[in-house]
Amino acid sequence: MARRVSLPSADDLFRPTVVPDDEQAPKPQKAVRAVPDQADPAEDRAPEPPEAGRKKPSGRVRHDEKMTVYVTSEELLEIEHARLALRRGQGLAVDRGRLVREAVALVLADYEAHGDDSALVRRLTEG
Repeated sequence: MARRVSLPSADDLFRPTVVPDDEQAPKPQKAVRAVPDQADPAEDRAPEPPEAGRKKPSGRVRHDEKMTVYVTSEELLEIEHARLALRRGQGLAVDRGRLVREAVALVLADYEAHGDDSALVRRLTEG
């Protein structure tokens, strides 16, 4: 006799990621980690007070928006080398997405602070 495997329904697989305002679902206090051995030591420290006008990157939370970015194989290797160097040197277990979000936050903060004199504008105008 063959056993049937119980699979999730389509409603479970394709549920909305945003709860409508009228349902008022409780918000989780902390993001759930998919891989427990990749602990982030920065989460154990007390949060630093944000500097004036400095935006903090989203870090390790569930993201509702997605953007696809194409990079060369060399750029992807550089990102992976940086990720591994951060793990080896500082003990920071970060994924590539978090690394890229942090880098984007730094560049945007520099642009906001320095405008036309920012590194972003210089690099984009160099061609």
